[in-house]
Amino acid sequence: MLKHATASVFLLTHIHSGWRIGLIHHPRLHRWMLPGGHLEPHENPAEAALRETSEETGLTAQLINTHTDELTDAVPGVPVPVWITEQPVPAEPRHPHPHIHIDHLYLALTTQHEPPEPAELPFGWFAPNELNGLDMFDDSRHGAHLLLARINTLTPPAQPVPADFGA
Repeated sequence: MLKHATASVFLLTHIHSGWRIGLIHHPRLHRWMLPGGHLEPHENPAEAALRETSEETGLTAQLINTHTDELTDAVPGVPVPVWITEQPVPAEPRHPHPHIHIDHLYLALTTQHEPPEPAELPFGWFAPNELNGLDMFDDSRHGAHLLLARINTLTPPAQPVPADFGA
């Protein structure tokens, strides 16, 4: 089966009394999902993650390096995702055959709570206790709970990856 490289983002912000995760409402799948999508030929997964987040939510974000040790920081390169998964995907208009997404899942933060310009897709911020009541994929919900439970240990001292790392 054909495999397509994709990138998705666990987009977090701190609002009032706690952390929130930003999710888009997918028009075809009718679920709340992580912002993300296919890599363009000129992109690496981290660049696609930031582009897709901006396009789908209207927000600017910074990737967070969750792998901070001498091994993963030893050589400069493409930011390391938190997870990489394989997801079977049914045929769709842009890709008329079933395929597999090799999804590079990143953690990103934003200080923006409202997009400065209209977003491509419906978007909302959700508290951790709201996730179980949402129609969303179980693996995304599980990953969100894991990251939200650890966010205070991931930021700081973990450092955001500069927005222009690929320029």
